[in-house]
Amino acid sequence: MTNEAFKDHFSRLAAQYSAFRPVYPARVAEYLSGLCERRQLAWDCACGSGQATTTLAPRFERVIATDASAKQISQAPALANVEYRVARAEDSGLEADSTDLIVVAQAAHWLELDAFYSEVRRVLRKGGVLSLWSYGNAQIEGREVDRIVREFYSQTVGPCWPPERRIVEDGYRSLPFPFTEVAVPEFTIEARWTLPQLLGYVRSWSATGRYVEEHGADPVVALEGSLLDVWGDRHRKRLLIWPLALRVGRRPAAS
Repeated sequence: MTNEAFKDHFSRLAAQYSAFRPVYPARVAEYLSGLCERRQLAWDCACGSGQATTTLAPRFERVIATDASAKQISQAPALANVEYRVARAEDSGLEADSTDLIVVAQAAHWLELDAFYSEVRRVLRKGGVLSLWSYGNAQIEGREVDRIVREFYSQTVGPCWPPERRIVEDGYRSLPFPFTEVAVPEFTIEARWTLPQLLGYVRSWSATGRYVEEHGADPVVALEGSLLDVWGDRHRKRLLIWPLALRVGRRPAAS
């Protein structure tokens, strides 16, 4: 996969992405680290602005977090045991047989998987763990609020979603996964957000950014007007719940 083929949907939205994407629950990283025989090195591949990185850092001696977008990495938090690198998923620069855990959070659908899986086999230690994470639409407290946001997702910006979005919507079940798969408990992401926080999150969607590029107008302005009628006080916090889908596998010890 060449540099020209890199599907960069988020560099222009890097600050928005960093500020408004939901935070992964610490218990996911706790669960995954518990599967590892050692906790010396974790690789957060396609790390974006570090949403998963921050949960891995307390549980491993070192974390290397890579992303092909320098703008995304520029928004990531500095942590003492984390090294950020601008690197492609298929060319991480990690040493062979060096890594205990590899995580790809909300990004595997953008990768050239055959090339990435070759890199996984190269850098993952025997018995090491690979985990792909994805989350789709949130269930939002308030039936009418939820309906309006889902209509915006599917109809207003629906035509602007890239085809890879369908892979997220099916919880990564359609992705090839040539590793010894591990059964995973259910996880969710939960947040309580004000209306401005929700609108900031919606503006971080790749489809919203594409809509602005194609139409020269911000569709979230009209969404805000519709939500103001049903939200109540814009600073009222409402519960959002995202189902978090994980594919988890091991590199066989004999491979």
